[in-house]
Amino acid sequence: MLAYSIRRVVQSIVVLLVVGLVAFSMFRFVGDPIDNMLGQERTDADIERLRGELGLDRPFVVQYGRFLTNAATGNLGVSYRQGRPVASILMERAPATLELAAVSGLFAIVLGVALGVFTAIRRNGIAANLIMTISLVGVSLPTFLIGILLIYLFAVELGWLPSFGRGDTVKLGGWSTGFLTSSGLKALILPSITLGLYQMTLIMRLVRSEMLEVLRAEYIRFARARGLRERAINFHHALKNTLVPVITVTGLQLGSIIAFAIITETVFQWPGVGLLFINAIQFVDIPVMAAYLMLISVMFVGINLIVDLLYFAIDPRLRVDRTVTEG
Repeated sequence: MLAYSIRRVVQSIVVLLVVGLVAFSMFRFVGDPIDNMLGQERTDADIERLRGELGLDRPFVVQYGRFLTNAATGNLGVSYRQGRPVASILMERAPATLELAAVSGLFAIVLGVALGVFTAIRRNGIAANLIMTISLVGVSLPTFLIGILLIYLFAVELGWLPSFGRGDTVKLGGWSTGFLTSSGLKALILPSITLGLYQMTLIMRLVRSEMLEVLRAEYIRFARARGLRERAINFHHALKNTLVPVITVTGLQLGSIIAFAIITETVFQWPGVGLLFINAIQFVDIPVMAAYLMLISVMFVGINLIVDLLYFAIDPRLRVDRTVTEG
């Protein structure tokens, strides 16, 4: 277990370095931040001076190495647009994105597993077939279109929920939360459903498929022959073995929720790090863009690492295969 964990950690670090290198390379083609920072009456001397202050006159390798060194110490640079430390800007925006991702992930996991189990147990029922038909909407429609449809229905036509913004927030130390206000909770509903709908339908279909496969296994037939109740068979035997592959896919989907929150935040004007990244692209704010992509990469790789370790710990077949291979 220790050797496997060390190897996965090393692989994760390599992935982060490669992702950072690719992202940092792409920023060279986004545009020149000097054009947005200096006015029309700028001189060549002003341009050269600002390039020197920002370190843009140095070779690419030096810039990337300096970025990694500073990032390792928590220094993510200074925003070209706001003139403030990027770390403090991200800390202001991170609570909004993390709360949105947490609610969306909870919605996707709870509802996805519950509906997946229900449609597997009642696979020939009218309700199960109706749920499977409706779930095609979550799979086929793009996220931004789902968000627009929800805004039109619940905000414009019915007027039940807000169409944009985060609502009122409360400060708890350095964390701003909307969980403690009614407007904050209402503002979370539409973007959470929009962001988590695709993941929910994917988890639901995966749980249903895996559970149907397990219910056809021989040990399930033996359990029925022994006279066990259907509830015990479905939830104690079938569901327990179904969740092993589901954990892996669920972990990947939780990572994608954070990564793809950028679309939902743009549609609902949610003041998170995704909307911050969109604004940074418009103003060629390279430190903010680099910090955002590295932050998302760390979260995504970290979640995948945790999932791999959990999968290794839960599934005894992996440990047996590794023992046989090493022997």
